[in-house]
Amino acid sequence: MFDAQEQERIMHLPHEQIEEIQLEGIKKTAADLYEHVPFYKNLFDEAGFDPNGITSLDDMADAPFTTKQDLRDNYPYGLFARPLEDCVEIHMSSGTTGIATVGGYTEHDLDFWGDCFGRGVLYGGGGKGDVMNVCYGYGLFTGGLGAHYGGQSAGCLTIPMSAGNTKRQIRVMREMGTTILCCTPSYAMHIADTALEMGVDPHKDFKLKFGIHGAEPMSDNFRRELERKLDYKVLDVYGLTETMGPGVAIECWEQDGLHIAEDHFYAEIIDPETGRVLPDGQWGELVLTTLDREATPVFRYRTRDITRIIPGECKCGRTHRRIARLHGRTDDMLILRGVNVFPSQIENVMETFPEVASWYQIELTTKNSLDYVTLKVEVNPDFDFDEVAEIEALQARIRRKLKDALMIQVDVRLVEPKTIPRSEGKAKRVIDLRTGIRD
Repeated sequence: MFDAQEQERIMHLPHEQIEEIQLEGIKKTAADLYEHVPFYKNLFDEAGFDPNGITSLDDMADAPFTTKQDLRDNYPYGLFARPLEDCVEIHMSSGTTGIATVGGYTEHDLDFWGDCFGRGVLYGGGGKGDVMNVCYGYGLFTGGLGAHYGGQSAGCLTIPMSAGNTKRQIRVMREMGTTILCCTPSYAMHIADTALEMGVDPHKDFKLKFGIHGAEPMSDNFRRELERKLDYKVLDVYGLTETMGPGVAIECWEQDGLHIAEDHFYAEIIDPETGRVLPDGQWGELVLTTLDREATPVFRYRTRDITRIIPGECKCGRTHRRIARLHGRTDDMLILRGVNVFPSQIENVMETFPEVASWYQIELTTKNSLDYVTLKVEVNPDFDFDEVAEIEALQARIRRKLKDALMIQVDVRLVEPKTIPRSEGKAKRVIDLRTGIRD
């Protein structure tokens, strides 16, 4: 049973006490995996790692990693630490780049998942009396039900809208008095733009207080535009199927990093090339270990997400450490003419130009065995698209700044507002049309 006061007590514990909880959780998870999951027994034995010899958090640096490929290789039930009769729910990744990864849940797992996302409701000052619209997709994707469990745990009247039928979404938000919106950032923007097209004024007709938005990158400029259009506060949420789902980390009202649910997850930042653990403040790959998950615990799971641990305590007073909003993913990194480029780097450049909007697509092609990058980006509605000279001048300025920042040539094509396709789920930012055998 979710108790807001108890959750706040946990989130304000001295960090030394949090580390004691983490050490005990790591010991329990390691022993559980070694005894019940043959894959982990072999993994630990081959690495010479004694799961019963863990005496401090520093010992984790000597433990082997788990990867997404390990999860795929053991599809569907090979990494379950509990018999199927003890499990009550399954979620899966999309599997668009290979075999899907599977997450199993016992009743206990669902309870703490609800608690974790429910903390996000507390971070926004919500709880009983609030109306939450969950517009993430329901089903095997963890977004919909993860937010749903969190809303119910925190005492919200929870509306399982799922994605799609945007005009109906807007009617429900207006008529039901929605105060909390949960969906991808791009879909929240689509809701805002569609509402304005319908003659609905979000500032007057909606009662939104805040939104919990994740599952895709979101620039500072995109966040500011969302907050301006919908007149609410935007909180970022992080999660992944392999460790639980949304709620592993969530922003508080300060918007200064996402608080990790450290009583349920142990987070490390490693150098993605060497696997060496990096100190707080340095950017690297996030590695997660579940501390009390029963059905499918994971040990030192390499998320491939690039972030850092933010040093120091948050102004909100909560002691759970924070990760920075994601810089990108190691598998999102584009290698273009020998240069490593993250889409977020392009987005960071774009937000310095007030003439353009937050909607863009990166198109990759090849010509004479060379990579070519075309950035399509929408101009803002008040920009005069008929002024050819102004468009060409702006494109040239953007090209120069991108070349200075990325050290590669990017062709820039400005397009009219609303011409880049919108999505009711995750926005598709990169279109890879390259041909031939690639490394």
